[in-house]
Amino acid sequence: MREVEPPVGGRVTLMVGLLALVAAAGVQAADPDRGWTFLVDKLERDGIPRDRAERVFRDERVDEFDGLSFSLQPRESQLLYRNLRTRATAGRARLCIAEHGAAFEEAQERYGVPANVVAAIIQVESGCGRNTGRSRILPGLARLAMAAEPENLERNIARHTLLDMDRSETSIASWTRWRGQALEDMFYPEVRATFDIADRIHVDPLEIRGSGSGAFGIPQFLPRSYLWFGVDGDQDGHVDLYDPDDAIPSCAHYLQYYGWRPGLSRSERQNVIWGYNHSDAYINTILWVAGEVGSPTPEPPEKARKAVQLASRRKTTKTTRTATKTTKATTKSKATSAKRRTSTKTTHR
Repeated sequence: MREVEPPVGGRVTLMVGLLALVAAAGVQAADPDRGWTFLVDKLERDGIPRDRAERVFRDERVDEFDGLSFSLQPRESQLLYRNLRTRATAGRARLCIAEHGAAFEEAQERYGVPANVVAAIIQVESGCGRNTGRSRILPGLARLAMAAEPENLERNIARHTLLDMDRSETSIASWTRWRGQALEDMFYPEVRATFDIADRIHVDPLEIRGSGSGAFGIPQFLPRSYLWFGVDGDQDGHVDLYDPDDAIPSCAHYLQYYGWRPGLSRSERQNVIWGYNHSDAYINTILWVAGEVGSPTPEPPEKARKAVQLASRRKTTKTTRTATKTTKATTKSKATSAKRRTSTKTTHR
């Protein structure tokens, strides 16, 4: 049989190109901007002094940019929020309302968003402020803003072309460029806004802390949302999303802007929450928790019966243990008394 030589073009060429791009990434060690030049240039064009942007991205607190692999069909699994769609989560949200009742009441009166909806969001987002995240938000946002950087795009085009054998190379390249540009358009403004927030509250932009995805504060806002929807609820002269008195009305303001009003249908409420997080799994979880906070679902009869039986068994066990301890103590006491009587008789003898 004659040996067939492999084709020179197509996906084999792309594989070679991918390996070359990976090798070229190592050259970034000599780059003073450590791979971030594309973003530094854009920030300079957008009004951030170049020396300031360079200081930030040359800082050791920011890792070198070594590429960002992104999916063409991102989707959150329903399982991601499974552990939050519980009566326990709703119970903690009710406690949050009880603890910060005045702030919830004022926010509802001012923005028309029910307390149970706001409470559901901040409970799911940060546990009512107990877990706001410890990551520096700027590096995570910056990586996403680099999605359309030319070399990064080429790496992703090559990767997706190798992985997807069903679509044409032209289609994959076009789709990848669209997705990369969409990520840049979404997250570059958040990078720019982080610098604006740092100026406004007089902090180092690398010291604003939150989640690894770039959200921060009790309502887990992205930076532009802070600038657009932040409310100084306690009237102290600045917006602090780590303070419930500011975070609660800020969240309500956000939902009002996206269309929350009394009398919305379920689909309309879903559309509003979509403005907060583009995830069906998230939206369904928020609305379920909000419903449980506002009107708790009774325990199913069988489950309630089992709970009563379990409580009864525990009570019986506790009673039995107490009785056993009492019996043992009585027996021990009688034995001690008998021993004393015997000892007395022996002495008299």
